[in-house]
Amino acid sequence: MTHPDKACAVCGRRIEWRKKWERDWEDVRYCSDACRRRKLVERDRDLEKAILDLLQTGTICPSDAARAVEPVDWRDLMEDTRMAARRLVASGQVEITQNGRVVDPSTATGPIRIRKVRADR
Repeated sequence: MTHPDKACAVCGRRIEWRKKWERDWEDVRYCSDACRRRKLVERDRDLEKAILDLLQTGTICPSDAARAVEPVDWRDLMEDTRMAARRLVASGQVEITQNGRVVDPSTATGPIRIRKVRADR
């Protein structure tokens, strides 16, 4: 029996099935103890909303959403913004690209762009 991967509720990274979770797989929501402790806060939802609002004009850089939420200290929000983008990928609303190609958000490193899911996919 194959078990589908699922996304962490906080960071959006892929959680791969493990034998030790066999009885509890339906209840697994977090990829790590750090994500379990962190939880989602209002700023996380603000970042998701900023991403979706900015996507009305095409593709965006995660820094665009961070600047929209926190104009002065936006650099501190960059990892939180990437997490928000990964959660939106998991929900099927956006895609993360590098060099114009869709990439796996759990393994993407370096500069990324965010775009709405294309109808032809």
